[in-house]
Amino acid sequence: MKAKLLIVDDEKHIREGLQKALSSDGYEVELASDGEEALEKIEEGDVDLVITDLKMPKLSGDELMKEALERNPYLPVIILTGHGTIENAVEAMRNGAYDYLTKPLNIDKLSLIVKRALENSSLKRQNRELLNQLKQKYSFDNIIGKSSAMKSVFETIELVAPSRANVLIYGESGTGKEMIADAIHHNSPRRDKPYIKVHCAAIPETLLESELFGHERGAFTGAIATKRGRFELAHTGTIFLDEVGEISPAMQVKLLRVIQQREFERVGGETPIKVDVRIISATNKNLKEEVEKGKFRDDLYYRLDVVSIHVPPLRERKDDIPLMVHKFIEEFSKENNKQIEGITSGALQALVSYRWPGNVRELRNVIESIVVLTKNSIITEQDLPSYITSKDEQASLKIPAGVSLAEAEKRLILFTLQNTGGNKTKASEILKIGRKTLHRKLAEYGIA
Repeated sequence: MKAKLLIVDDEKHIREGLQKALSSDGYEVELASDGEEALEKIEEGDVDLVITDLKMPKLSGDELMKEALERNPYLPVIILTGHGTIENAVEAMRNGAYDYLTKPLNIDKLSLIVKRALENSSLKRQNRELLNQLKQKYSFDNIIGKSSAMKSVFETIELVAPSRANVLIYGESGTGKEMIADAIHHNSPRRDKPYIKVHCAAIPETLLESELFGHERGAFTGAIATKRGRFELAHTGTIFLDEVGEISPAMQVKLLRVIQQREFERVGGETPIKVDVRIISATNKNLKEEVEKGKFRDDLYYRLDVVSIHVPPLRERKDDIPLMVHKFIEEFSKENNKQIEGITSGALQALVSYRWPGNVRELRNVIESIVVLTKNSIITEQDLPSYITSKDEQASLKIPAGVSLAEAEKRLILFTLQNTGGNKTKASEILKIGRKTLHRKLAEYGIA
C-alpha cells in the first residue's frame, strides 16, 4: 500500500512541483493551499506524512503541526522555510517537527528525509502496537508470550496457583522457570506468606542440609548459634527449589520425609519441627530419565511432580521474540535514561532468526547491552553483536573418524569454551550439562 503524503504550500508552483517529484518515488500525493484545508484532510485520518511551508495565511505551518500532532502524535511533519525564518523552523523542530529544509529545495535530500521519516513513523507505530499487546493480553506477571506454548503455560499457572499441589517446572537454563514459580506463588492464597528460594546447585552438598533444615548450636564446627533453615522460614508459605535434580541421594531421602510427614529435625537436633509448606521445584533435567537411571528416587519424583509445567526454549517460541525485544527496550531505556524509539525490521528479523542457546536470559542481556551502547534512537543491525548478524551464526566443529569418545567430548568442551570466551556458565548451558559436571570434566581432561 502506497504511503500518502500531504503537501501544504500557498505557492502553486511549489506544491505541484513537489507533487510531481514525490509521485515519481511511488507515493500518493495530495495538495493543500493553506493550513485550514490541510487540517481537514488530516482529520480524515489517512495521511502518513505532511510537508508544510512555515509562513502561510489563515493557519501557519507551526500552528498546523501543533493541531496535527494533537490528532496523531506519530504523524511526521517536515517544515519548509525561507532563509529568513530558519530560527522559527528550529523552534518547530523542538515542538515536534521531524526535520526542516530551506528553499530553494534539494529534491534528492527531501526524498531521503521523507523515506527516513516514514520508516521512523512506522517503527514507532509498531512499537506502540506491540507494547499495547503486552499490556492487554500477552503477559502474565511479567512473563511475556503470545505463542500457543506460552498460552498453555499461562493457563496451567491460573489453574494450579489456587491449589496446594506441588509443582515441578521443566525447562532449559534461562527460559524463565523462576518467573513461573513467582507467578504461581503470587497468584496463590499464600501470596502474603513467606516465599523462600533455594538454588540447590549453588550450595555445596555439605551445607545444603543445614541450609534447608537449619542446625542447632554446636551441631558441627562453626555452628556457634542455632539457625533456622529455609523450610522453617517458609512455614505457611512457599519454598522454591531450583535445580532440584542436582541434590544427592541422601538429601533426597530427607526431602521426601518433609513432604510425606510435614516435619524434620534441625542438624544436631532431636525435636521434630512441623511445617506447612508448598513446594515448587525446577530442573533442566528430565527427572523421569534420571529415575530410570537410578539417579533420582521415584517416590520423591512423584511427590514433586504432582503438576508439571514445561517451559519451551526461546528457539521454539519465536513469535514471542518481538514482544520481548520491545519490552526489554522500553525497560532498559527507562533504566538508562535513553530515548530508544524502536528497532528496524532488519535488526528484529536477525534477533528472531538467532537460535538463543541462553534463551530469555541471553536475549535480555543482549538488549540491555545494545541499549547502553547505541548512539542511535532506532536500533539497527549495526548495533547487534556480530555473532547474531553473521549468516553462519554458530561455527561448526569437525571431528575426524577414529577419534575416541573421550577425545571427541574433550574437543567439544574446548570448542564451546572458546566460543563463549571462557564463560563456563554459558558453556554448560549450551552443552546442556550442570556446572558441577562441566567442572568435573574440565578436571578429568586437564583443561585449565
